[in-house]
Amino acid sequence: MAAAMTQQAPEPRAEAAGIDVRFRGVSKRFGAVAAVDDVSFEIPRGSFHSFLGPSGCGKTTSLRLIAGFEQPSEGEVEIAGVPMVGVPAYRRPVNMVFQHYALFPHLDVFANIAFGLKQLRPRPSAAEIGRRVGEALELVRLPGMGSRRAWELSGGQQQRVALARALINRPTVLLLDEPLAALDRKLRRDMQMELQNLQREVGITFVLVTHDQEEALSMSDTIGIMRDGRIEQFGSPSELYDAPVNRYVADFVGESNFFAGAVAAADADGATIRTAQGLEIAAPYSPRGRKLAVGSAGVIAVRPEIVALWDPAESGQALADYRFRGRVRNRIYLGDQTEFSVAVPELGEILVRAPKGSAAGAAGFAAGTEIALGWRRERALALADG
Repeated sequence: MAAAMTQQAPEPRAEAAGIDVRFRGVSKRFGAVAAVDDVSFEIPRGSFHSFLGPSGCGKTTSLRLIAGFEQPSEGEVEIAGVPMVGVPAYRRPVNMVFQHYALFPHLDVFANIAFGLKQLRPRPSAAEIGRRVGEALELVRLPGMGSRRAWELSGGQQQRVALARALINRPTVLLLDEPLAALDRKLRRDMQMELQNLQREVGITFVLVTHDQEEALSMSDTIGIMRDGRIEQFGSPSELYDAPVNRYVADFVGESNFFAGAVAAADADGATIRTAQGLEIAAPYSPRGRKLAVGSAGVIAVRPEIVALWDPAESGQALADYRFRGRVRNRIYLGDQTEFSVAVPELGEILVRAPKGSAAGAAGFAAGTEIALGWRRERALALADG
C-alpha cells in the first residue's frame, strides 16, 4: 500500500475512452465468503448507474471497491481508464454520499461543504473557497444557508449539503450509498428528481446503491441486478423490465404473475410450461433469456398490466389467448390506475393493473365480483425458473 502511494499514477488505457468505471473479473472475499464473485462490467462516462439487489447481494461491497475502502482479492478496478488496485481511497477521483449523510454536527453548512477543499495541497485561498462553496450551495438549491447548523436542517436539506460537499472537489465519479433511505416517501420522490437533474447539470458519473427497485428504475441509465455476489443482468431499465434473463430479475424489477412447472414443449421461439395443476401455458422467450429444454424447470411471467379484465357476460375479449374466471378479492384505487387481486381456481391469486381510462378501470369491479380475465400469449415471457 505504501509503495502504491509513492508511485506515479498509471496513464489511462486507450480502450477506456467513454468508460468511467470498469471491473475486470473482480472478486472480494472475506474469509470463505465471496461478497463479490468474478464480476465484470463497464459504466459509461456521464451516466447514472445503480446497483440493485437485496441485502447481502454484493452491491455495497462493489461500491466500496470503487471508493477504495476495500481492495479486490482478484481482478482489476479502473476509474477513467486508470488502474486503481492498491490506490487508497483519498487518492481516487471519487467522493461518496453516505446513507446518513455523515455531516459534521459541530460545523455549519459552509464549513461542512468547504471541508474537502481545505484538505487540498496547495490549499485554495479563502476567497476561492468562499466562491466555490457559494456555487455549490446554488447548485443544490440552498443559497444563503451557509451559516445554518447541520442539526437545524431538514432531512432533504441535509442530503443536499452532503451532495454539495461531495461534489465540490469535482470528482470523476460520485458514489451514493442509499442516500434516500431515511427520507419519507414524498420527499424521496422529490429528491430522486433533484438527483437526476443535478447529475445532468454537472455531467458527473453517479453510481447508486439501492434495494428500492422503483428508485433504481426511475433514476438510472443502467442498472446491475446483483445476487450472491454476481451480476444477474446489466442493462437499461427498459431492458431489465421488458427482457429479464430469468425469474429472479423479472421478480426483482417490477411485479409479475409467475406460473411455474416443467417445460412440456419448446422450440427456437418459446416454450410451454405444464403447471402442477396440469395446466399448459405457452409464451415466447425473453429476448435476453436462454432457451429452455423439455423437462427442465421453467416459468411463464405475466406482468399485471398485460392482463385484461371484463364482465363474464360480455364477449368482447375474444382476442385473449388464455381466458379464466375468477373473483375479485381486493381492489385498490391508485389514481392513475386500479390494482385488482383476483382469485382464479386454476392459477391462484392473480395481480392485475388497469389504467384509469381502460374499461376495467372505469368498471371498478368491487371485491367479491365474479369477473373474467385473460392475456395474449405473445405478451408473456417464458423464463428459466432461477
